[in-house]
Amino acid sequence: MVELNNQNYHSIEADLVYMSNSQYKDFIECEARAVAKVKGAWIEPPSDALLIGSYVHAWAEGALEEFKASNPALFTKKGELYAHYKVADKMIETLANDPFITFLLQGEKEKIITAEFAGAIWKAKLDVRHAEGERIADIKTVRDIRGKHWDKELGCYVSFVEAYGYLRQMALYVELERINHGRSHWYDPYIIAVSKEDPPDKEVISMDTHRIEDELAEIERRMPRIIEVKSGFTEPKRCGTCRYCRETKKLSKVTHYMDLIA
Repeated sequence: MVELNNQNYHSIEADLVYMSNSQYKDFIECEARAVAKVKGAWIEPPSDALLIGSYVHAWAEGALEEFKASNPALFTKKGELYAHYKVADKMIETLANDPFITFLLQGEKEKIITAEFAGAIWKAKLDVRHAEGERIADIKTVRDIRGKHWDKELGCYVSFVEAYGYLRQMALYVELERINHGRSHWYDPYIIAVSKEDPPDKEVISMDTHRIEDELAEIERRMPRIIEVKSGFTEPKRCGTCRYCRETKKLSKVTHYMDLIA
């Protein structure tokens, strides 16, 4: 078993041994891409959205200067953020100036935990864990907070926390944290959302225990196949539309035009 720390948490060696929320998300979106990432055969190119999120998270962790030193490409020769990254400083200011958010950000930062759940050993890194307040908090940087997102499976519009699987993530985190500490109850989960609008919007978002139960049940339902695919016992399916599938695509048939929007 790999002993996890901040240096190896995101390593291929750790991903081979542990399941995580991001890896689970990869498997349900595209099994072929997920397997390629676990094996180290595919590396997702960094995006502006990811860099902005990492910038804000580094501030919350108290490691912003280290992040700046490790990411010089974000800055001009004068040491200023490039224009399309400057929203990150506004987002930080929005969070820092809110007393309620400042209160919720108190506690252990970037706490690494592991636990066995749904037939696998999981790893998680909690943005904030506050034992006395029995809560965990996770920062989400988003385009907008109240936008509507179409869900094909449900056939309706949903909020960003549903569209991007953030409710699943929080349900998983409180369950892993509960198992890790041998308790019978969950800590309260809070999503601290801040938008990239000008000026940024912000909200503290909670979820009820029924939704936690539903999300965990769905993970348990899906995990047997994910374990089989990750272990190499079952051939992974390709989604056919993600960047990995487009880049590795090999044609073997002709497509009828009516199937292009199927």
